[in-house]
Amino acid sequence: MADFSKFSSNLPARTSEAPIPFARPGNLAAIIGRIEEAVEEETAGLKNDTSYDLKASNARKSRYLYELTRAMKGANEVEFLEQHRDGLARLRQKLAKNEAAILAHLNAVNEVATLLKNAIQRAEADGTYSAGEFGWAS
Repeated sequence: MADFSKFSSNLPARTSEAPIPFARPGNLAAIIGRIEEAVEEETAGLKNDTSYDLKASNARKSRYLYELTRAMKGANEVEFLEQHRDGLARLRQKLAKNEAAILAHLNAVNEVATLLKNAIQRAEADGTYSAGEFGWAS
């Protein structure tokens, strides 16, 4: 294998003992707040706005989740849960409402798709019997 020392001699030495900086609790509270706002907006959008941009909302929620994950890196999880118990409880309630709105939206989409499929099948039927009705179609 080639010797890379001539390429890496100017690079700083790697240290695995370097502590990972923990985000300040205020930052975590702000991130949780942004997640709450995004979830509330999505829930309201799904319930009230037929042109709501679900793709953009998912991208926003993913970005905030990434921020939270980064902020939590190296953190004491028990300490985090104690400090942000109220915010996390609010977020959990909002996520439950959001889940219900998403499920209602998906059920409505499924119902519309089923209606369209049945209408297309009726329109394509010419009144004769098909092989499928006799059990011959695979």
